[in-house]
Amino acid sequence: METWRVIATALLAAAGLPLVLVVMAKVRDRTQSSGNVALGGVVTFTFLVVVGVLTLTVLPGTVSWAFVAVVAAAVSVMLLAG
Repeated sequence: METWRVIATALLAAAGLPLVLVVMAKVRDRTQSSGNVALGGVVTFTFLVVVGVLTLTVLPGTVSWAFVAVVAAAVSVMLLAG
């Protein structure tokens, strides 16, 4: 396994954990429903796991790094928008 794949996946996971938490907080603020909060967290976490596995195995470099950039940008915007 190439080193860049491991680094990209680690960065994706590092940016993805806050993304899951921010998505869950946004869902809680909008719906006040614990079921919807859990569902939002599960969907976001599942997406990140699937993208992480694909990054480790089959995605080309540009697509992998694009996913890392998009997730990092999404987290940044969500945290700044507060």
